[in-house]
Amino acid sequence: MADSSFDVVSKIDRQEVDNALNQTVKEVGHRFDFKGTGAAISWSGQNDIEIKANSEERTEAVLDVFKEKLVRRGLSLKVLDASEPKLSGKEYRLMISLKEGIDQDNAKKISKLIRDEGPKGVKAQIQGDELRVSSKKKDDLQEVISLLKGKDLDIALQFTNYR
Repeated sequence: MADSSFDVVSKIDRQEVDNALNQTVKEVGHRFDFKGTGAAISWSGQNDIEIKANSEERTEAVLDVFKEKLVRRGLSLKVLDASEPKLSGKEYRLMISLKEGIDQDNAKKISKLIRDEGPKGVKAQIQGDELRVSSKKKDDLQEVISLLKGKDLDIALQFTNYR
């Protein structure tokens, strides 16, 4: 009998992030507390988002609105890597990077976690920016998925290609 397997990945649904960003733009444009503050949020490159406002508090408030929209759309806040607001001329700018993929350190950490706490006979292989987990029994794979969901890791995980 062939081994069953699944992939552990960390991907971003760009369309959902874009929808959350557009909702944030609308809300910032309509809310009274953002009037006259120059508050704005926009894409700045492929995986970066830029927030501008005339005060540090307003940039943080726009970030909070954006986080709220992401959560409502079912996206994890672990994909965000926000910097501190920096003064640039007369306005504050806050840069947010979107983290995608599992880096080598996290892949090794997850692999070790599966080896140490997971059921016997489960193998985890690092394949680029994802992890392939395989076992003879599907029940063991289900156990690994619930183990990983129960741990508080630094990255958002999805489980794909379950066979």
